[in-house]
Amino acid sequence: MSDNDLARFDGTRALVTGGASGIGAATASMLAAEGAAVAVIDVAASGPGDLRYLRADLTDDAAVRGAVGAAVEALGGLDVLVNNAGIGAQGGVEANDDAEWHRVLDVNVLGIVRVTRAALPALRESQHAAIVNTCSVAATVGLPNRALYSASKGAVLSLTLAMAADLLSEGIRVNAVNPGTVDTPWVGRLLEAAPDRDAERAALEARQPHGRLVSASEVAAAICYLADPTSGSTTGTWLTVDGGMTRLRLRR
Repeated sequence: MSDNDLARFDGTRALVTGGASGIGAATASMLAAEGAAVAVIDVAASGPGDLRYLRADLTDDAAVRGAVGAAVEALGGLDVLVNNAGIGAQGGVEANDDAEWHRVLDVNVLGIVRVTRAALPALRESQHAAIVNTCSVAATVGLPNRALYSASKGAVLSLTLAMAADLLSEGIRVNAVNPGTVDTPWVGRLLEAAPDRDAERAALEARQPHGRLVSASEVAAAICYLADPTSGSTTGTWLTVDGGMTRLRLRR
């Protein structure tokens, strides 16, 4: 077999959080299809594909350390960490009480801290270590009724840049992907709760210039690009996958 016949992630060991559904499942499946050995950490005990699933609540540091340790042992090391797990929140700045603010930040921000902290010893042993954090256009665009969620993703974006600066000298690249509104089970639940499901979906599609929801596989492809060892000079940045929502102002 020649080098050109090898899948781009052949021999790579990857860990994906929140990998039982949505963007995480698409990413884990894509990495595996391209040659990576993949482990998934999720609050669900199983998911699609023949992957290693480890159950852990990201708000529990002991559980996170145990799951990451088990994943590293099963994989024989670690090269790629995809911090994808997260939860949503709706409403303006006054809509959620302190407990909800703490809950969302605990998962979306501190969850990344806990997983990365546990994974760093193994990543430091890799010759092409990469961390990709799933962020959101909510970090860079003012969206209505998303104050708490936006604040959490703004923190993720800043954390990504700080991690990239800290870890570059150790050969660990850190980047983020900023999806627009993605066709995932979470968005599906929001649509089901809307008074007019079809109208709500149409509104979400219309605010993205290409006129539709982003697919989970499109976000997964961006994550894989950032994780790819051939992207060795890409660090401390984010890749936006939003159908032009952030920067385009099309005339209708």
